[in-house]
Amino acid sequence: MPCSSSNRVSNRVKLRSASVTVVLALGITVAVVIACSAASYLYSVHHFQSLLQSERNTALTEGNLIRVALEHQMLENDRTLIASMIESFGKQERVEQLILLDRNGVERYSSKPETVGNNFRIDSPTCQACHRDPPDRRATSRVIETQGGQILRTVVPIHNRDECHRCHNPQQKINGILIVDYNAGEVRAAMTRDLRWMVAGAGTLTFVIVGTILLLLRFSILQRLRRFETTARLISQGDLERRLPAEGSDTLAWMGREFNAMADSVAGLVGEVRTQRERLETVINSIDDGIVVLDPGRRIMAANDAFLRRTGSARDHVLGCSCEEVCSGPCSVSDCPTLACLESGVRQVRLCVRKNTDGTQAWEEIHACPILDASGRLSQVVEVWRDISERRAAEANLAESHRLASLGVLASGFSHELNTPLATVLTCVEGILRDTPAGDNRDAKSDPERIRTSATIAREQIMRCRSITQHFLRLSRGQRSSGDIVELGVAVEAVSGLIDPTAVAHSVSIRVRPFPPALRVRADEAELQNLLVNLILNAIQASKPGGKIIIGATGGDAVRIRISDQGCGIPAEYQKKIFEPFFSLRSGGTGLGLFLSLNAVRSWGGDIHVESTPGKGSVFEVVLPAIPTDLPKEARA
Repeated sequence: MPCSSSNRVSNRVKLRSASVTVVLALGITVAVVIACSAASYLYSVHHFQSLLQSERNTALTEGNLIRVALEHQMLENDRTLIASMIESFGKQERVEQLILLDRNGVERYSSKPETVGNNFRIDSPTCQACHRDPPDRRATSRVIETQGGQILRTVVPIHNRDECHRCHNPQQKINGILIVDYNAGEVRAAMTRDLRWMVAGAGTLTFVIVGTILLLLRFSILQRLRRFETTARLISQGDLERRLPAEGSDTLAWMGREFNAMADSVAGLVGEVRTQRERLETVINSIDDGIVVLDPGRRIMAANDAFLRRTGSARDHVLGCSCEEVCSGPCSVSDCPTLACLESGVRQVRLCVRKNTDGTQAWEEIHACPILDASGRLSQVVEVWRDISERRAAEANLAESHRLASLGVLASGFSHELNTPLATVLTCVEGILRDTPAGDNRDAKSDPERIRTSATIAREQIMRCRSITQHFLRLSRGQRSSGDIVELGVAVEAVSGLIDPTAVAHSVSIRVRPFPPALRVRADEAELQNLLVNLILNAIQASKPGGKIIIGATGGDAVRIRISDQGCGIPAEYQKKIFEPFFSLRSGGTGLGLFLSLNAVRSWGGDIHVESTPGKGSVFEVVLPAIPTDLPKEARA
């Protein structure tokens, strides 16, 4: 496998090197071609102007020679010889046409006899080629376009000299004009031939330059850059010991040494990161809490050993999989904390029950916390699974201890409450014994009505003792009542009877305000009475001797039970903490009474509110959903 991977890397490097070579070749070729083309164009323009200027000078010289010969013949006034000379000069190879005009522009002589007599008009295109310029800027020769093609026209004026005055008016400066037209196509053809040779030479030179540059690039630059790429790729694949040969003193050698220094630094940083990562993994794996990192799609990105033990899966099988597939067994939370965290962006806490491999159940507390990226967006969620089975067992034991402690407080009240009817029963029984004849004294008179009254009172007190005993037993065992609808007035009256002895012992008076008629709530009667006992006991313990506790209730959309005292009050910073487990402001308190009371009320769809002023007292308000009084009996059941 390493050999095949190395071969693939080598092939990719060769392909990229070839592509770079092709791109450089094309770029250099295009640059050289553009440079040579521009140079060829400029040279052709300059060469054409040079050839044209040479032709102009030659044409002007020949025109002056022809003018001198014609002037000599004009002085001889031999018109036949003049026509013959013009015809002879016009037959030269390069001469297109030779014309002699008078001062009015009329052809007097021409190498083409058929044009004799034509008039050269100044406004014609051929004449305007020169006459559109000012006189001081007119050249003696110019290339003009005709129907037959381009011609080089040379204009030579024939001046009116002194010896010409015998035939011409001395006031005239010019007697005529000699026009010599040369074929400019030969000049263009010569320039084209030269340009072809030049283009051929430039093309050859271009290929030689491009080939030389490519060879230099390939062997002096590209081959060394290929080593750069190969080394960088091998380092990125994990070969941190790979380095470049850095011999030489040129720029690439200097870059190679800098690259090696950077690779050394990167290798050191990677080694440190690996060490820190291994240390972090060791720390995380040593934690008993299960830790898992999820992306926004709830795919597992990382997990520690404790989480893997909970799922019973291997790390390779878990990473990249959805938590729905991996945690379908351990997670029994219908309200997923990760989904809630992704939606809200805040920490979420949930409880779930997990089955162990031995069939036992374990309680897990799941914390889902958001992980934000540099821009503040939620990128991942980390879940922490904490086994709270032992803590829940301890809480249950403490709750039982708290309940037994509360029952211990009620024990004195219970004994007092029970002793009262028992004393009454004892008195009634003794009265019956006194009123009943003893022995054989059957003639003694007795009062049957008084005996019946004493027996009735004894029966009622015994029934009261049984009721008190059953209620106390139900409260001490934590048994739920069979019904769900509780008459609030009856429950408060029962609790008041149990708590009165404790209030008397603390010199605290309890006042129960009249309740609205038929005020009902849906709750467990035993738990509701236990809740009220806890709140009233707390009020008694917070009150000073001579204090007063008021219990009242109001109906409506919600039933509100208010228990107010004149005790020491609760500081503002503790008013939210008093409902937390194991938090108590009283020495020797378990800190579970209000916690359990709040959980019970919330399980019935209600809540507990507190208002307190230090030194003035507190008001605890229990809010429960009301039960309509007009419900049918089946619905209330």
